[in-house]
Amino acid sequence: MEQLNTRLFLWLNATPDSPHWLINFAIFLAKDVIGIIPLLVVALWLWSPRKLIDSRRELVLKTATALLYAIVFSYIIGVLFPHPRPFAIGLGYHWLNHAPDTSYPSDHGTFIFTFSLAFLFWHRVWSGLALLVVGAAIAWSRIYLGVHWPMDMLGGLLVGMIGCLTAEMGWKFYGSALLSLAHKIYRQLFALPIRWGWTQH
Repeated sequence: MEQLNTRLFLWLNATPDSPHWLINFAIFLAKDVIGIIPLLVVALWLWSPRKLIDSRRELVLKTATALLYAIVFSYIIGVLFPHPRPFAIGLGYHWLNHAPDTSYPSDHGTFIFTFSLAFLFWHRVWSGLALLVVGAAIAWSRIYLGVHWPMDMLGGLLVGMIGCLTAEMGWKFYGSALLSLAHKIYRQLFALPIRWGWTQH
């Protein structure tokens, strides 16, 4: 498995002969695109159509709990099974500044794939597939730039699946209470924007 991981990494990793525009594009994917996801979630909570507001807010909270579970699982795995990044062992080429901490599973992979799977399971198939494409692009970029192994991204996908499964199983126990509490907090913090019609009630 480790040999396959290394071969895939060396095949995907950018070299000094790689086009500069492609390296810059990969840096954009690796650093900036993932910031769109929190904005999407905030928009779903604040501005969904009134007839869809309840289901959309449930989606937001279930996704948030799935992400919380996934982050915890990812941290535990990283502590129990630390794995050096490629540049930390002098393998390949390194095009993005990054701390030489443990690489498995990828935090970026965990984040984007948890969101992708959450939308695939709890929203619409097309939205989940679209986010999975974005996730695959981000995964490629971070391998291409030399800061992750391919298996790190596969680990992020698997942890995202576990996070979503755990959230789905736990939702029936605490979902209604969590949704009610979130509504109360939101209506207190956003009382003026709600009153002025800037956001949904």
